[in-house]
Amino acid sequence: MNTKSIGAKAELVACRFLEQNGLQLKTANYQCKMGEIDLIMQEQRVLVFVEVRMRNNNRYGSGAETVTLSKQTKIIRTAQHFLSANPHMSSLDCRFDVISLKEHEQKIDWFKNAFTLDR
Repeated sequence: MNTKSIGAKAELVACRFLEQNGLQLKTANYQCKMGEIDLIMQEQRVLVFVEVRMRNNNRYGSGAETVTLSKQTKIIRTAQHFLSANPHMSSLDCRFDVISLKEHEQKIDWFKNAFTLDR
């Protein structure tokens, strides 16, 4: 299985997990010139921007630890683009979460508020 299909599978697993926890999918793989956001979900009056990370092992850190400051900045800029393109959602509060999965395990780590605009 190639990296792209592994990533797509991880995003599907994460989406189903979040839906089971009461979130509603708004869009997947939102792309613009600033970057990409894996999942955009809504939890009541909160718009949740989700980065999904899949790891084979934790030798180089967990999936959540691989969301660098540079990646956070790209996600934030992409979220701002999404909000400007969808003004009807701009009144919602926003949150940035990370879902971390290990490839051969059933365990899902959900980091709510993994980072903020002020980091």
